[in-house]
Amino acid sequence: MSCRRIFSIPVLSVILVMGLVYYVTLFVFIDDWVGLRSSAGKLNALVFTFLASLCLLSLSICVLVDPGRVPSSYAPDVEDSSWSGSNNGAEARKCDKCFAYKPLRTHHCRVCRRCVLKMDHHCVWINNCVGYANYKAFFLLVFYATLACIYSTVLLVCCVFKNGESYAGNLQLKTFMVACGVFMIGLSITLGTLLGWHIYLIAHNMTTIEHYDSKRALWLAKKSGQSFRHQFDLGVYKNITSVLGSNIMKWLCPTFTRNTEDGINFSAARDS
Repeated sequence: MSCRRIFSIPVLSVILVMGLVYYVTLFVFIDDWVGLRSSAGKLNALVFTFLASLCLLSLSICVLVDPGRVPSSYAPDVEDSSWSGSNNGAEARKCDKCFAYKPLRTHHCRVCRRCVLKMDHHCVWINNCVGYANYKAFFLLVFYATLACIYSTVLLVCCVFKNGESYAGNLQLKTFMVACGVFMIGLSITLGTLLGWHIYLIAHNMTTIEHYDSKRALWLAKKSGQSFRHQFDLGVYKNITSVLGSNIMKWLCPTFTRNTEDGINFSAARDS
């Protein structure tokens, strides 16, 4: 089932865009700027190939790895304070579609038709949910894709500055370079905005769903003159390690997906 996710139009479109950007960057931007056979050309081609490989690896993990499945044997601890707040707290944490208990931070995905641990959102571009087990890979996919797009845009600018006069006399080539510039700048801005958004979420230990759910709690807190803090916000460093891992040397490694939480139990601000 996981392998079938690759053979979808959105995922294949992402791979096609990756291949197109890679080809144009190497065989147009770098080649026209310094030449692929020069030392500078080989170095730039090597660096960009490395970024492209990390993008492709991160994409593969996002698509193929299960985002987090609730164990069939899972049952809530009714004595846990996190289940309190109503006369029947356990019943309140039962999925009305799966008819099974779901842990905190777990949500039901209508597309996948099941509950996903620490669900952030369902991403059509990876044909999969972004959740507990593949969120780091998704974040690194956006991170490396943003770096690659910015790098490619810089190479495009260098190429245009060097060969601007020759492009001016060739309308087709000039149109092509302008189209590439518009596409790369637009892609860089889009991915950069998405990257900034998820950096904000990680720094506050929130998912996209939790962010929108907390808006009402924030409004009520301000209305009553109180301060609001997300219950899983443990401080920036602990928030980062809960997603990227405790080993700082492996933060940028997409294959190292183990984090400090188990996907079912999470440390809360009151615990610390």
